[in-house]
Order: sequence, then structure tokens, then C-alpha cells
Amino acid sequence: MTFSFSRFLGIANKELIQLRRDRLTFGMILGIPLAELLLFGFAINSEPKHLPTVVVMADPGPAARAFVEAMRASSYFDVEGTVSAREAERLLNGGEVQFVVTFPTDFHRDLVRGRRPTVLIEADATDPMAVGSALSVLGGLSSAEILRDLPRATPNASAAPIDLRVLRRFNPEVVSAYNIVPGLLGVILTLTMALMTGLAMTRERERGTFENLLSTPATPLEVMIGKITPYIGIGLLQVTLILIAAYFVFAVPMVGSLTLLYGVVLLFIAATLTLGMTFSSVARNQLQAMQMTIFYFLPSILLSGFMFPFRGMPVWAQWIGNILPLTHFLVLVRGILLKGLGMDSLWPHVWPILAFTAVVLALGLKTYRRTLD
Repeated sequence: MTFSFSRFLGIANKELIQLRRDRLTFGMILGIPLAELLLFGFAINSEPKHLPTVVVMADPGPAARAFVEAMRASSYFDVEGTVSAREAERLLNGGEVQFVVTFPTDFHRDLVRGRRPTVLIEADATDPMAVGSALSVLGGLSSAEILRDLPRATPNASAAPIDLRVLRRFNPEVVSAYNIVPGLLGVILTLTMALMTGLAMTRERERGTFENLLSTPATPLEVMIGKITPYIGIGLLQVTLILIAAYFVFAVPMVGSLTLLYGVVLLFIAATLTLGMTFSSVARNQLQAMQMTIFYFLPSILLSGFMFPFRGMPVWAQWIGNILPLTHFLVLVRGILLKGLGMDSLWPHVWPILAFTAVVLALGLKTYRRTLD
């Protein structure tokens, strides 16, 4: 049979008509590339600036103040003020600041006498990319040009006036696996849990077995919880396999409580499964459910801090990222595994996941279809 151009046009026209009727799919085709363009063009920044920094000032002399002002002027450091050593430790452990700068006692006097006093720079290196650029500019801040107005008697004029000691906390060897592997817990769970449950209800509808659910006295809440429960075990199995590989293959330290970690994982799995069920109740077929999952997954990995430093993003992108459970889950997992944090330090990132789950569950119950229409 020879190729018929008229038949070809007829089939192509039919597909265009179906695509036009499927507004959700058509919107995804246009929305996903546009969203990626905006995110990569405006939100992604591999060289973050204005990183939160606090100062422990044992000697609040003019030399220390000049160094702090030089840090502010560099635009890499957002110095939030002077705190005690204990408070600085709490802020650094909780991830509220990226750097702690400690000036020793008699810093100004030692500088004037040419003794090269030591300034300790403690950096939260759980994400090495976030602190790399800022640490690279510190050497220039301690140059004689910055402190040129201070009287000094340095024996070696070519030597730097300050001895900078950089301490990369929680990842001293700057091993990328310490950051990537714990983050993979959230990324894998986000994709698999949302996708599997997103296809659950639409699969029932396409196979014609959805009528069986409609004929039962089961409430929407009972149906959603019943469909979610089996996938919780699958998610916990995935997490266990990843943790075993992280410890024995990549030597990722596990400082904190595994019980607390699994509690956080259960919370995140519940949020992701609830979202997948909501997608499933909104989508008309499995293709739409899959498209909605991908449309949610892309911003999650781009705006959560998994691939790019979270603090390097503009404020509007950070607002969006803070809505996503993955953003908070990454902080929780890294805080437990690498820092050994407890629940009191983790609560600021636990309640947003709880709030997300409650909102999505309410939307899922509202959009649950009691009929086949």
C-alpha cells in the first residue's frame, strides 16, 4: 500500500483535536519548558552571596571591626551581629547561619605587634558548594590594604597580617557524597512515592474497577489512607537500602538517631503519598497523573537545595522552595546524619511538612470523585 498524504493529514488533525481537548496535557507541554527556563535563568545561582554570618568578638577593637566591615563590603557575607560562643554554636548547628567568625582576646594588640593573630572561620560545610566561593575571598580580606590604617610592626611585610584558620564543620574533607547521598533519600522518595500513588486512582478508573470502590460504603478518607498505606512499606524499604549503601559504600557518617531519622522519613513519605493521591483524584488518566508528578518533581529538585545552594537563590525562589517538603526534608536528613541534631532543633523544619500534608489532604478529599464523571 502506497503512502497517502491525505490519510496522514487526517490522522495528524485527529491528534491535534484530541490535544486541544486535553487542556491539562497541553498546559503541561507549554508549562514545563517555561518553568525550567525561568528557574534556570533566574533562580539558579552556583555562587551564593549574602550568606548569614555571626561574629564572636572577644576583642572588639578597631582591627576586628575593620575586618567585619570588609566582610560586609565583599557581599558574600551578611553579618547579622555579635553573639556569644555558645549561641554561635547553636546557630551553626541549626543551620541558621553559614559562618561563625571568632576573634581571639588581644586580637588588636597582637596585630599591632606583628604576631599574626589567628581568626577562626567556622563554616557549615554540609553543602560544600554553598561556602566555596565565600571562603575563597577571605584571604584578600586579611591583606595589608584592608588594615593599612592600623599601626603595625610586622617583621615580614609580605606576610598576611592575620592567620586565617578555616574549619569546615560537619564535612571537613569536603566530600560531596556527604551532601548528595542523604539528599537522594528525599529525591528518590519524591519521585517514586508521588508517581506510584499518582497512578493508583487513575489506573482503577482506566481499568473499570473504580466502580467497585464507588459501590462500597468506604469514605474518601478511608480510600485515600487505604491506598497510601502499602506504599509506606515500599518507601521505608527504599530508605533502608539507601542508608545501607550510604554507610558501607560511601562512608557517610551517621551521627544522629536513626529512630528520629525514620520518624522524619515517615512524615515525608506521608506528605508525598498524600500529594500523589491528590494528583490521582484530579487527573483523568495515567498520562495526566504522570505529567503532574513531573511538573511537581522538577521544581522540587531545583528549588530545594539538592542541586544548587538554597541561599544562592533570589528571595521569591526561596519562598517557593520553602513551600516544598523536600526543602525541609533535606535539612532534616543532613541535620540528623551529619550534625546529630535532636527534635528541638529540627522542629522549625518539621511543622512545614505537617502543614503541607494537611493542606494537600484537604484538597485531595475535596477533589475526590464520587462518580465516574
